Amino acid sequence: MINVTGLSKRYGGYLAVSDVSFEIKKGEIVGFLGPNGAGKSTIMNILTGYLSMTRGTVTIDGYDIIEDPEKAKKKIGYLPEIPPLYTDMKVREYLEFIYDLKKVKFPKKPHIDEVLKLVRIADVQNRLIKNLSKGYRQRVGFGAALIGNPDVLILDEPTVGLDPKQIIEIRNLITRLGKNHTIILSSHILSEVQAVCERIIIINRGRLIADDTATNLANKLSKERALFARIICDEENMLQTLKTVSGVKSVRSMGKVETGAFEFVIEPEQGKDIRQAVFEKVAATGKTMLSFADNTMTLEQVFLRLTDATDEELENMLGDKGEEE
Repeated sequence: MINVTGLSKRYGGYLAVSDVSFEIKKGEIVGFLGPNGAGKSTIMNILTGYLSMTRGTVTIDGYDIIEDPEKAKKKIGYLPEIPPLYTDMKVREYLEFIYDLKKVKFPKKPHIDEVLKLVRIADVQNRLIKNLSKGYRQRVGFGAALIGNPDVLILDEPTVGLDPKQIIEIRNLITRLGKNHTIILSSHILSEVQAVCERIIIINRGRLIADDTATNLANKLSKERALFARIICDEENMLQTLKTVSGVKSVRSMGKVETGAFEFVIEPEQGKDIRQAVFEKVAATGKTMLSFADNTMTLEQVFLRLTDATDEELENMLGDKGEEE
């Protein structure tokens, strides 16, 4: 769906983006991350056709963004960090204006009705945009991006400035949209990215430094990954039981931590996810598990570790920039 090959961008003598390549398949929701000044916004502006590249190619569903811009851009819906809304227009009036600008072929009224329903703003369609809350304005921006039913949605900081309730509403909207669209999501709220994205691309100093699932990146950086299980049980019997779980490398007891309960540290074999197997094994014994957690790094920790790393450290941690084989 989206193919980026050898992408570079210079501003005079400054190389903002250096030889970036990646592919995003149809139906993927991809988090696009990077610290300020990393080149992330430059790449997004190139993907949407707002900025030309110095070198490289970008195709959207086979259409080159430079050679065939009109067809490529028809495939894209873009929500910038600050949606360019005409606040003196009513919601429906604004979406009809965007419909006309995009020269959409679908019948106007049913298409606008569908978009209003999808982003849940039908109840405010006759209100002036300037009288809406920030959360509703953001939804209007989503609606504008969806006019023409583009295959690709590029979302730049869609939850910035929203309150927690509005953030959850936008997160749920992105999840719903992901069923029918390919989505690139850029956000500094990494918990939101982790909640909705299947894959993470990290840009730093103009280069792609990681491209993988959040779980895989965390596993690669968590050198001593372990599970912690607090169980009401006989210590020695449970120790032997846990050692029989497939994929377990080692088990040790931390001793009694509260009345009748012992804490066990369970280390999995490299690349093994043993959480379900451990849970089911304990359940089969009839014993009570009071808590169950692991020490896998959060996306925030992964992001900070990778963007602070030297080139040599990145090579040691990821080897292949985190790309899946």
